[in-house]
Order: sequence, then structure tokens, then C-alpha cells
Amino acid sequence: MTKIAFIGAGSWGTATAALVAKKNEYDTVLWARRPELAETINLYRENPEYLPDVRLPESLEATHDLEKAVTGADVVVMGVPSHGFRKVLREVAEVAGRAPCYTSLTKGLEVDTRKRMSQVLEEEVDGISDSCVSVLTGPNLAKEVVQGFPAASTVASRDEVTARKLQDIFHAPTFRCYTNTDVVGCELGGAFKNVIAIAAGMADGLGFGDNTKATVMTRGLAEMARFSVKFGAQPLTFLGLAGVGDLMATCASPQSRNHSVGIELGKGRKIEEVIGSMNMVAEGVKSCKPILELGLEAGVWMPITENVVKICHENHTVQEIVTDLLSREIRSEFAGIEEYLEVNQIP
Repeated sequence: MTKIAFIGAGSWGTATAALVAKKNEYDTVLWARRPELAETINLYRENPEYLPDVRLPESLEATHDLEKAVTGADVVVMGVPSHGFRKVLREVAEVAGRAPCYTSLTKGLEVDTRKRMSQVLEEEVDGISDSCVSVLTGPNLAKEVVQGFPAASTVASRDEVTARKLQDIFHAPTFRCYTNTDVVGCELGGAFKNVIAIAAGMADGLGFGDNTKATVMTRGLAEMARFSVKFGAQPLTFLGLAGVGDLMATCASPQSRNHSVGIELGKGRKIEEVIGSMNMVAEGVKSCKPILELGLEAGVWMPITENVVKICHENHTVQEIVTDLLSREIRSEFAGIEEYLEVNQIP
């Protein structure tokens, strides 16, 4: 039987593991960093810290033993936050090596190196090929997925055969899985939408209306696309699940950690206080700074990201960023994308 090892028992790691385990077609193992969490999942069929009141399938086995989790795995699914991804991956790779296909669930950039998780995989797994690196992304609010609410996602790999293989694994009656070969676009979309979700949350926290949120989301999507095409992404990706789909879910749902952070910032709370009260990672807070640094080096106009960084890392007030954004110069709505189309001779 094909073995799928899920590394990281946070909300999304647990949800995807449960999704696959319910099919009863695979040997599905979930690795938890803390032994007590693994024991709780096995005894009570619940992850009370990250997915409370959600019943997990009997066929899902949790373990704290990393070697047990990954030995013989055909697919290793990395559900570890960006700041811990490389460290855990090193430990996984020591046991699993390059044999399995690796799939990243992480929607963020490594702060120090400013690299995507697929790049980290290529660096840390000796001799790994493109066909063994993939990404699962989309509008994936974990609790809704594990409850069986209809949803969809994209699995991206540069190798179409790998993408279709993973599509079969993740696809379920209530979870439609599509394929994509734009790994760069899918990863950058997943990281960037968290930054825009913080900005949209700020608008809600300030008490602004739906027009404001629609403006933030739309201009945020344009900013995301401008940035991403500079690094090799395909514009069409941002009209799909990895782009506008993920952005809509993250900017609108009370289940979104990044949106929730933005709401509290809009209400006047300090970022340290907001983050200190959470038991899960809001990737946008960490990723906004490396995203901005990369964008500025590439000459990308990024007013929303710039101001999210000012709030999260430079102690500016929300009112200051509202004033700044409203006083910016008026430009062509599709600036940046127009340049891409012209350079690539796309009519």
C-alpha cells in the first residue's frame, strides 16, 4: 500500500492527512512534534489544539517518532511553518532521502534567505529532481475541508506526471484537486495573499465597508501578480485557485489567521500583543518583509505590502498607512502586467 507521511500536526497538516486517510486507499501517518499531541489524536480521534470538535478518521495514525513516520514513505507532505521548515526537513531527509515525492503545504517564505519552500527542498534533499518537488495550495480553510464542505485546491509540479499522481492522492468527493505546472506562481500566490489578508483585516478593524475591502483585495491581487511575474510566475495562475481563490478565502473568512491579525491591528492593538495571543502562526507577518525586499530589488511597485511591513515591523500606526495609500500617485490599473505582456509579445 502506498504510504503518505504528513509532517506537522497543525490545522492544515491534520486536515489534509484526514482527507487522505478517509479514502482508506493509503497508509496515512501524521507526525506531531509533541508526543502528547500524537497520543491525544490516537486516543480521542481529535486534534483539540488546532482542529477542536472535529472527528478524525480511525485510519489516521499519529506518531512522534519521525523515523517511523517517514521510513518507506512514497510521498512526504510538509505541513511545517516557514520558519521551521528547513530544520525539520533536514531531519526528514536524513531518513527518507530523495526517494519520495515531497509536497509543501507551507504558504510563506523563509525570512533569512527569502526563498520559497520548493527552493529549500532542492537545497536540503540531496539529489532531488524537479519531478519530486510539488506544492498543494488554494482556498483551503482547514476546518471546512476536514468537515467535508465542498472545496478545491491546486497541486503544482513542474512534472505533469507527478502532478497527476498527487491529484489522485488528494482528490476526494468533496475536495476537487486540479493540476498546475507553475510552481513559482502557486508558491508566491500562497505567500503573498497572506500579506493582503492582513491589509484587508485592517480595513475591517477600522470599520470600513465592503467597497474598501474589495479595493484592497483587487489592488492586492494586482500587486501579487506584478511581483510574481518578475520571478517567473505565469499571470494566468493568479486568476485561479492559487491566486484569486486563495485570496478571497483568506481576506474574507474569520477562520483566517492573517485576516484576524489585521482586524486586531485595525482596532489599534500592537503587533506583539496580537501575535502573543495566538497559538498558530500567521505567515503574512513573517513573510511580508522578505517579499517587500525581493520586490523592491526587482523594481516592483508594492504600496500595500510596503505599508503592511511598516505596521508589522516598523511601529507605524494604521492611520498613517491609510493616509499614505490614499495619497499615492494614480497609475494605470494594470501597470506591471502590461509590461509583462509587451516583453513576452502576448497580444
